[in-house]
Order: sequence, then C-alpha cells, then structure tokens
Amino acid sequence: MCVSRHLEDVQKIADNLGNAGSEAMGFACDVSDTKSVTSLVQSIIEKYHRIDILINNAGITKDALIMRMSERDWDDVLNTNLKGAFNMTKAVSRTMMKNRTGRIINISSIIGLTGNPGQINYAASKAGLIGLTKTTAKEFASRNITANCIAPGYIETDMSNAINEKKKETLMKQIPLGRIGKPEDIASMVQFLSSDEAGFITGQTITVDGGMVL
Repeated sequence: MCVSRHLEDVQKIADNLGNAGSEAMGFACDVSDTKSVTSLVQSIIEKYHRIDILINNAGITKDALIMRMSERDWDDVLNTNLKGAFNMTKAVSRTMMKNRTGRIINISSIIGLTGNPGQINYAASKAGLIGLTKTTAKEFASRNITANCIAPGYIETDMSNAINEKKKETLMKQIPLGRIGKPEDIASMVQFLSSDEAGFITGQTITVDGGMVL
C-alpha cells in the first residue's frame, strides 16, 4: 500500500510497482489526522486481513530560525513527521499483535541526531521519532514485532536537489564516502529491516549517511 495526502502523486508510485510485477494500490490519507488514519487502516485490513510491515516515511520541512518560526510551522512539521508516525503505529498495532508478527520502520534523519540551525521543528520531529521507535520496540517485543529507525544523511531527492552548488560542495567535504546518497541506499536498508534476516534487530537507529556523523 502506498499512502500520500495526494492520490495522484502516490498512484504514480503504485503504477510503477505494478509495472514491475508487484501488486500495489495508492491511498490518499493525511497521516496527521487520526480519523483519516484509522479509516485507512480499517480499509486495508478489510481487503487484505493483515498488515505485516509499516514504513513511516512522511516528512515535511518549514525552515526558520527559532526566533522567527511561527507556531503554525512548528505544529505542521511535528504533526506530519512525528504525530503521523504515532497515528500509523497505533492504528496497525492491534492487527500486528493479533498476528504476533510485524516490522515497523521509521525514517528519521541525521538532523535528529545532530540538530541543524534553522530546522528546530524538523530536528525535534526526527529526534522524537528515535524515542518513539525505542519505546515501540520495547512495548511490542513480546509479540515478535520489531521497530527500528533509519537516519538518512543527504540523499538525492527533490529536497536536496534544491540546495545550491556551493553548499553541495561544502556538504561533500563532510561525507567520508564523497558522494550524496541515492534513494536506493535507503531502500536497501528498509528491505533488510523488513526481512526475516533482521528478526533479532529492534529499537535501533541506523545511519545511512556515507559516514557523515562518524
């Protein structure tokens, strides 16, 4: 299941997965809205009877220095990035516990580990995800449900592509492997943490950042 606030955006991903031979469907949902999340999860369970893997990847930025940041920009980022993960985790918990199996993977950021000027809302939300992950791991462990966190570094996305070339050069000097990461670098870690091979790993935050926060 592929989920986004805008169905037309996520449907493109679902179609690409379908063309690659996988069954995929797109759903519109605002993860910060508890009722919308509850309705979404109920619909999925009615159709497929279970949910085995949850990947909390929703994230937005609204940057400003703390003295200039509006309350709305703070709330919007925390509601999407952190409350959204809480809503989704809570919504799938009952079916995962019933089936005594599950994988929960939260996408944080190295900014949640290091902080970053002008991103206090984003940093707080991503640090909060790490705490959420650790507590979820402890609460769900007895039911064979793992919860782990991935903290990406700078990855080739629309967000990072907006960075000017001079700043990109500065960033490169901070990355021991000497390159910006690719989406596939994150996808490979998600695939591993979703697999049986990762069944004894839980409560961890794994950085995928080319060595940036060594």
